[in-house]
Amino acid sequence: MVITISREYAAYGSTVARALSQRLGIEYYDEDFIQMTSKESGYSEDDVTREGESMSASTRFINSFLSTTAYNSSYDEIFQAQRRVILELAKKPCIMVGRCSNFILREEGIKSFDVFLHADHTFRRAHALELNENGKMDIDRYIDRCDHWRKTYYHTYTGHEMGNYHDYHLIVDIGRIGVEKTVDLLVSLIGDVNEN
Repeated sequence: MVITISREYAAYGSTVARALSQRLGIEYYDEDFIQMTSKESGYSEDDVTREGESMSASTRFINSFLSTTAYNSSYDEIFQAQRRVILELAKKPCIMVGRCSNFILREEGIKSFDVFLHADHTFRRAHALELNENGKMDIDRYIDRCDHWRKTYYHTYTGHEMGNYHDYHLIVDIGRIGVEKTVDLLVSLIGDVNEN
């Protein structure tokens, strides 16, 4: 079983993946994608961090304009490298966080259990403050920007809207259910799926 976890910013995607990994005894991949994709693509880890899962609307416009020519953007090359990494990792049971992994696996006919985590802004704001990744930017603006850039990236490479219930087996409001109960629920559901 390959499990994919898509998520809004600060919706505990990494935390759930780590806990699920411990409970199921399988690897999870989140930040690891950066090093693996860097090696696969030849781009630096900084480039992969910057372009590996987020895209502004202006970058998307430039990217789509340039893709009508023979030019391959760094975004496209990094996405293709991530795609190859995802397909290689999917040869064994694992958990993958983000990177359009649910869509990539479905395109290749690889079975996965796909989860989307979300929560209201207030809940995510508290976790975003703990993460402290916003630098000097206002925290609310930073959350909105992260969400927007992830959604733009997902739409660019899948043609789908991130969070659309058609693309997931389970959508969880982590703010209402909590991390521990979410992990319990996933362990139970994945056990049932594996038996069928």
